[in-house]
Amino acid sequence: MRLRYSRAELLAEHEHARPHEAAGYRLHGGLDQHGTYVSPRSKFRTGAIEAWSKEHVARGHELIDASRRLLEHDSFPNAGQHVWLMKNGIGNVLWDDLTITGVIEARGQALTNFVAPDFQELVVEDISDWALGHLNGGLLQAHGMDEGGDPDSGLGGHDTMWFAARDLVFGADAYPLPVVPDSIGRPDLGRLMPELPLPVEQCLLLLMNVLMIEVRAEAFFATVDDVLSHRGIAPKGDDAAAQAAEMVGRIRQDEALHVGYLPVVISELRSATLRVAGGVKRGAEIIDPIWRGMVEWHAVTTREHSVAQKRAVLVPLLAARGLDLSMFDQLSERRAA
Repeated sequence: MRLRYSRAELLAEHEHARPHEAAGYRLHGGLDQHGTYVSPRSKFRTGAIEAWSKEHVARGHELIDASRRLLEHDSFPNAGQHVWLMKNGIGNVLWDDLTITGVIEARGQALTNFVAPDFQELVVEDISDWALGHLNGGLLQAHGMDEGGDPDSGLGGHDTMWFAARDLVFGADAYPLPVVPDSIGRPDLGRLMPELPLPVEQCLLLLMNVLMIEVRAEAFFATVDDVLSHRGIAPKGDDAAAQAAEMVGRIRQDEALHVGYLPVVISELRSATLRVAGGVKRGAEIIDPIWRGMVEWHAVTTREHSVAQKRAVLVPLLAARGLDLSMFDQLSERRAA
């Protein structure tokens, strides 16, 4: 099983029969001869991630859970609430969510130029065959271009793909642009892993934050897919909604690469023997409590804050149409009908 890849290989593209275009946007990836979407930079990257994952398990170690099971709740509003809002002429809530998601995805392009510290200086074991050993060898660069596009090619990434999905459903410029949060990552809490060098701690916290943002995105994918499956609610029609749903599915396909390699990297560090002051320590002793805190913040703390903010925005929107939050809240645990 091959475990070492060059930067060129991890950034390599498949040959495409047709370019990927929608709603007037030129987008990354492409379509094969059957019209099936092919993710960007996946010619070798998909197989590499699968190989690193299998090898980690074969060495007798587990992979951390990075599924939606980490989340206690679905996205807010949920699918039923979004459908109810749109049926009552309040489409700007979904418009805002799609727009904000696209803007935040664009920020991920920063990973393109991010340089991870040399983890081999920290890890006793040889990491040449690990995903961890390939962070600066194409993994982070590919991830960044997936999110925010490749400036050299002029093709849009997930940022533009979310805007394309939004425009397919509502039309361009249907509503004013919303205010976008400065950050959706866990804030700086000071040193959390003082046994590790600061650059290592900062990189590890970044990767954990990004992974949990990807997990939360998976919940949003499911919500949007559910909403767009309902006929008669998209302002631009059902065919446009189906195209938008397909676009969201393509983003979801791409993101599988991210929620593929990031758990492997964190799991590799958990299993590794780390050099610390005075000796060595198993990575899990340092990482596990920090990971639990990261999951708690993204799954509970930040969601509670976001729900409170969105509910405050909804009150005047509903009141203007003679509606109130009690009607909206009745759909809190229901799938859209």
